[in-house]
Amino acid sequence: MSLVARTTPTALRDVIRRVTIVTAALVVALVASYAPSHAADDAARQTVTDQPGAPGIMFQRFEEMTGQPVGDLDTVLAVDTGGRTLTADQLEALVAGREVDGVTVLGVMSGGRDVLDTTMADLADGVYDGRGDSGTATSSLLFASSTPEGREWCLTMCMASGKSFWECVLSRRGDQTLTLDLGGDTTVGGMKAAFEKANGVAAEGPYTVDTLTGDGEPSTQEVETLLAGRDVDSLRRVASVSGPDTGWALGDVAEKSGVPYVKTRIHIFTVGLPLVGKVLVVCVSHNDGKTWKCSARPWGGF
Repeated sequence: MSLVARTTPTALRDVIRRVTIVTAALVVALVASYAPSHAADDAARQTVTDQPGAPGIMFQRFEEMTGQPVGDLDTVLAVDTGGRTLTADQLEALVAGREVDGVTVLGVMSGGRDVLDTTMADLADGVYDGRGDSGTATSSLLFASSTPEGREWCLTMCMASGKSFWECVLSRRGDQTLTLDLGGDTTVGGMKAAFEKANGVAAEGPYTVDTLTGDGEPSTQEVETLLAGRDVDSLRRVASVSGPDTGWALGDVAEKSGVPYVKTRIHIFTVGLPLVGKVLVVCVSHNDGKTWKCSARPWGGF
């Protein structure tokens, strides 16, 4: 395992930007390899005895369990939550440098070999000084790491569990887009379930569905733009519905959203996971709505 320090100002700014993206897309249902609350046989969960080298031991165990590298350690964020469990929005706000009521950011430390060789307690006060004195029993640590060329991100959350033990959960995300071909009679709930089955994790929502229209089917590049959370000039947004009925068929979403009949329809669903964040699912109609191609990807725009 190669974990290299990145300490230049430019690199550190890059790290903070990237860890924001990591947290916003943490454990994304549609591309995740492992999910904390749904990991089979606790495959992505470890309890580590705090000792010199505990962070490095934790990463080594995760690599052995998953058979995949956790990548280079970019940064470690220490926060005091007062013992509370944080929501995805709160985690995102913290790594973006914003305040969260009742939560104190204790410090942000850039990664490196020396950080992996220390103790969890040393890092828990937000300052790596080799003293091993956390100063609080309610600290949590977020370890952000990335594989070479940024092909995959990992975020490991460690929480104190007693005086000498830390419970750590590994989550991963990739940059690939997952696409499924579905029939027009597939319900919104069935579409979500198909993505969940493909990845072995449970999603919430959809929270919203936006309906767009155009003169023709969008190109692959235009779909990629929509998945990135950006608008496409050739497509017009004609409806937005909060909490769409999961029993609606994909072919009926436009009509039930109050949109007159059109030949080309594009629906953008926003779904999410507990303590994770939101994911965009773009469904494009084909054959006058008889078939649909639905693609999903984590959105780092939040």
